[in-house]
Amino acid sequence: MSRFAFIKAVLGPVLRLMFRPRVEGIEKIPATGPVILAGNHLTFIDSMILPLFCNRQVFFIGKDEYVTGKGIKGRLMAWFFTGCGMIPVDRDGGRGGAAALMTGRRVLEEGNVFSIYPEGTRSPDGRLYRGRTGIARLTLMTGAPVVPFAIIGTDKLQPGGAGLPRPGRVTVRFGDPMEFSRYDGMGRDRYVLRAVTDSVMSEVMTLSGQEYVDMYATKAKAA
Repeated sequence: MSRFAFIKAVLGPVLRLMFRPRVEGIEKIPATGPVILAGNHLTFIDSMILPLFCNRQVFFIGKDEYVTGKGIKGRLMAWFFTGCGMIPVDRDGGRGGAAALMTGRRVLEEGNVFSIYPEGTRSPDGRLYRGRTGIARLTLMTGAPVVPFAIIGTDKLQPGGAGLPRPGRVTVRFGDPMEFSRYDGMGRDRYVLRAVTDSVMSEVMTLSGQEYVDMYATKAKAA
């Protein structure tokens, strides 16, 4: 049994009892081949819920500080997060974005599922913010389809993204796969990158029911 299968077998029933998840449209995730999952990001536990309730292992980028802690707690955190599919990347450095993009490309070229939050950070107020074009670069670079998703309710269970979440109901909703082969060879065109990104975010908005804000979440947090 793989580490991920072990974690899913042990934690899956606990999280199902705690969050009573309603998973909709999971059959829309292709059973094989590279897939990009792109969705909203409300709180810390999103990255725990999505991998454990998908029908394929999901890989995603996480802060390297989650796996560099010392002592028993640090080792347990590193074992858990990497076992769930997290790939640590130093996103605070000047090359953090490029490193995340290349990591996603490698995961997809190996035929796996890669999850990304196009907003780039957690929503500061529960609304859906403008997507960054890394999602467009990734799908045009690899040809992998994008399956939009929405996680609903986690912000009510873990307000502010800190502390232990409380029990409640969470919904994970997947949309139809999106492919952008019509833009082949246009991955450097900023208007194409923005159009692809906005079309993905429009689907996420429809799935989540969130109010959309045409502003980057990082700017909203700074304000």
